[in-house]
Amino acid sequence: MGEEESGEEYLFKIVVIGDSAVGKSNLLSRFARNEFDHNTKATIGVEFQTVCVEINGKEVKAQIWDTAGQERFRAVTSAYYRGAVGALVVYDITRRTTFDSVSRWLDELNTHCDTAVARLLVGNKCDLENIREVSVDEAKGVAESEGLFFIETSALDSTNVKTAFEIAIKEIYNNISRKLLNSDSYKAELSVNRVSLTKDGADSNHSRLGLSCCSS
Repeated sequence: MGEEESGEEYLFKIVVIGDSAVGKSNLLSRFARNEFDHNTKATIGVEFQTVCVEINGKEVKAQIWDTAGQERFRAVTSAYYRGAVGALVVYDITRRTTFDSVSRWLDELNTHCDTAVARLLVGNKCDLENIREVSVDEAKGVAESEGLFFIETSALDSTNVKTAFEIAIKEIYNNISRKLLNSDSYKAELSVNRVSLTKDGADSNHSRLGLSCCSS
């Protein structure tokens, strides 16, 4: 690998969306800092964390945006969808209303993102199985009909949190390296968002992409 190639850097913007109190902030803090706050307050506007990972020997920075779920912040946060190449749509498995809102969040995502976005449906709080209101099969059905990846997580006990973000990051890398590499419009847009592209045979099989944290 040449010096120029090894210095290639990718910056992926990922938004975490969903109703208020589904656990978006704790999913992000668990992934980025391995922390969980039992007294998390509602996010005001937008916050983000940058996590450094490595895929196929290339450094990838995932800039993960935690958006407010409350309706009164919708106008404030809509601008932050711009440039997003990945999205985690989160609901609370113990609150059906948050699952019913998934279609609205997907509509909003489609409205504000005019690029191909890697989308993952996340059923959070799977540690609360005894008060579950949304079955795995029902969520899988929605994910299949909408063309989404699907996973259940628990920010509280860390179940599948890292895996969820890895799926999104790998799929973004896969999309860019395989499907969008020769699109001039995408190259221009991704350049604006400081995402670098290479032409030398990026691996198109995302199941073979090795991903590991490159900083603690």
